[in-house]
Amino acid sequence: MFHLQTGGHINPAVTFGLLLARKLSLTRAVFYMVMQCLGAICGAGFVKGFQGDAQYTTLGGGANVVAHGYTKGDGLGAEIVGTFVLVYTVFSAADAKRSARDSHVPILAPLPIGFAVFLVHLATIPITGTGCCFFGDSLTVNQKETHVETE
Repeated sequence: MFHLQTGGHINPAVTFGLLLARKLSLTRAVFYMVMQCLGAICGAGFVKGFQGDAQYTTLGGGANVVAHGYTKGDGLGAEIVGTFVLVYTVFSAADAKRSARDSHVPILAPLPIGFAVFLVHLATIPITGTGCCFFGDSLTVNQKETHVETE
């Protein structure tokens, strides 16, 4: 139902990509990204409320960290490549200008997009813990350190 109003934008990177491609106005893109970030903060707040402050803080609140053995540059590179794969897949799968013979593609667009998200998570979880879910969690935990020191 939400895709009828916003195109199903749940990721600010995709919204930013659509802005750069001039598929969205600046006003609408900024509004979407602000609302997406507020949604992340509210979601993290709900999780914190259900878990309790002590358990939430002990578990890191779900905030991402760069795994031991990787540098911040490695994490940034992994997130850049993963974001590119996601945005490229969204652009290619949900292209409204496809020919009539490919008219079934917009109906099936969630399949390749979901598969791309799955593959990006498989690749980035060992490095950064996954990149798409950090904003609200990092704010609610107030996390400043990005390395986990594990043996």
